[in-house]
Amino acid sequence: MASCGGGVFPSSSQCNLQTVSPADSKLVISCGGGASNGGTTLPVCKRGGGGGKQPILSQTFVPVTSPKFSQGIARSTGSPRAHRSTLPARSEHEKVVCFGEMLIDFVPTVGGLSLADAPAFKKAPGGAPANVAVGIAKLGGNAAFVGKVGDDEFGYMLVDVLRENEVETRGCRFDANARTALAFVTLRHDGEREFMFYRNPSADMLFEPEELDTELLREAGIFHYGSISLITEPSRSTHLEAMRIAKEGGAVLSYDPNLRLPLWPSAKAAREGIKSIWDHADIIKVSDEEVKFLTGGDPSDDENNLTLFHPGCKLMLVTEGGEGCRYYTPKFRGRVDSLKVQVVDTTGAGDAFCAGVLIQLGKDISILENEGKLREALRFANACGAITTTERGAIPSLPDMDTVMQFISKVPA
Repeated sequence: MASCGGGVFPSSSQCNLQTVSPADSKLVISCGGGASNGGTTLPVCKRGGGGGKQPILSQTFVPVTSPKFSQGIARSTGSPRAHRSTLPARSEHEKVVCFGEMLIDFVPTVGGLSLADAPAFKKAPGGAPANVAVGIAKLGGNAAFVGKVGDDEFGYMLVDVLRENEVETRGCRFDANARTALAFVTLRHDGEREFMFYRNPSADMLFEPEELDTELLREAGIFHYGSISLITEPSRSTHLEAMRIAKEGGAVLSYDPNLRLPLWPSAKAAREGIKSIWDHADIIKVSDEEVKFLTGGDPSDDENNLTLFHPGCKLMLVTEGGEGCRYYTPKFRGRVDSLKVQVVDTTGAGDAFCAGVLIQLGKDISILENEGKLREALRFANACGAITTTERGAIPSLPDMDTVMQFISKVPA
């Protein structure tokens, strides 16, 4: 049996793990039927939502410990598998510290099929906060990742991917009591995705507050995070504590909710959980579909979108897929068109967009006060997102700076 996030793949013809070739070491899962998790059918993530009000979280951040899961701290420095940063400082950019989940995405080798009909799956590193960190580093920025993976081969592979892409990893932890999270991702004919997750629990859900690298968090110029780590304890308390430490250290807080509805107990819980930390963020990036979910209104209506703009927000961005993005600040608002490409896979496009925005802000925070500069930065971010959709997978398709600049130079302003 192959275990995954607390569940198992049955030892049957349904899921057969095999290596394609020694040269590329790509893992493929050949499936002769539907996937299961210990006999439990897992939901497929589709866009949508329900009702409910959004109470705001108390300003008090109280760490909650769970002694039951206190053994998952990173390996000692004597271990050959310990991850210590040896990267040179990139002083021209503020350090962007990304907090949250990193997991393995399994993507069908044939697009446009359901999970049950897919003949095989190819593994790829994933997780929105990790994607953003890699995106920033590939663009030449100073990025670090804080999160927890399993004390297993997938966990080490993921942290190695971060290091190979020059992301600082001293905030990473390994848990011996839970597996690295897995997600099966279907790619429809239009390039959009549906998800099925294996987390019951996964290592990222068991991240404890006392495992945080407080020194790294205090170094953050920008602290970027999502909402998935808010779903359960102890990761929720760890998330809140990390926000508190980074904010006290002077960081700008950046929030991309990255809604994955099946991971929440209900639509109401998702809406309340996402909104519980909303007013703490200085920068918010939200998709048009997430606006619909949170407000029930039309994301093309500025007045509707502004109901999400809280008094302390410096910049709110509403992405519109292949159409571009809308921006809102206390002083101005507007819209920047996308750069058109032939879409292959939308995985990671929003994360590439975030990376494009954050690296610009990390270099010059005054962009927030200058609409012309902001529009240029958002055109750059749109280009990052567009390029990412032209290849399969998130991290492999995240562009470097030369690729983005060459792409922009070929597209009329």
